[in-house]
Amino acid sequence: MRWTTLGLIFDPTGRTPWMQTHAALPFAAEVKGDRVRVLCGGRDSEGRGQTGVVDVRVGPSGGELLSIAPEPIISIGPLGTFDDRGALPSCSVAHGGQWYHYYTGVMLGQTVPFYYFVGLARSADLDAPATKVSLAPLLPFNSVDPYLTASPFVMIDEGRWRMWYMSGVKWDVVDGKPKHYYHLKYAESDDGVSWTRTGRVVIDFDRDEYAISRPSVLRDKNGYHMWFASRGDVYRINYARSSDGYDWTRVGRALTSDSSAWDSEMQCYPHVFDCGGRRYMLYNGNAYGKTGFGLAMLVED
Repeated sequence: MRWTTLGLIFDPTGRTPWMQTHAALPFAAEVKGDRVRVLCGGRDSEGRGQTGVVDVRVGPSGGELLSIAPEPIISIGPLGTFDDRGALPSCSVAHGGQWYHYYTGVMLGQTVPFYYFVGLARSADLDAPATKVSLAPLLPFNSVDPYLTASPFVMIDEGRWRMWYMSGVKWDVVDGKPKHYYHLKYAESDDGVSWTRTGRVVIDFDRDEYAISRPSVLRDKNGYHMWFASRGDVYRINYARSSDGYDWTRVGRALTSDSSAWDSEMQCYPHVFDCGGRRYMLYNGNAYGKTGFGLAMLVED
């Protein structure tokens, strides 16, 4: 089995006030037939990230844009809060008649350029503005995550809420500038709100990597599968598998660049989902989603 790229779905430039640039971190929240409701992160004229809904159609021949919501469903927070510079999508879970939207809050720093924190907002449906559960982050600093948390993937698995998320390891000064290091850790919850973190690392650095981000986890009859972005020189999408969701084995690169203009320099931020009996991947290309998001499909060799 291998992934084949089906191309760019749309260019986000100047679409709406909340999406002047970028369509980052796409997440296929709801699949009905060949129509997919995608949460993605746009940037406004001041570069602030917000989460909105984009409807697309997908199929073996590619994808097409159907509509873009005029307003975001998760907006930036008040000045000084953990998401006053960005509220970017990561994962949404339908439970108990509500959507639980796990997102990454962004705030700017002085000694380091940014801070990330996992946040949570809830909504009745995907067309309604989401209400944040707190002005504080869902995963604040603690002894196992002293630097940052971001990009959670959450699933309810046999009654347990399970989360695989990005965790900061350190900052270094390289060529006179702060450089971030983060990998992937694991947490569990009884209710999706209060999480137990033990510091368990699920995907660690390999060779020259220093940034591992945006896990996408799927469970099927063959076990657990994870796609994630990792960065040495540039971001690429990799794949790992597990029998239990705790211990993971890296398999290798999931996608290879096809030298298309929109993803020739990097491929990052995957989300894998099933639609119409096929398995698809939404992902970003160059400049962390500035060129939009595209589609790939898993095919037999």
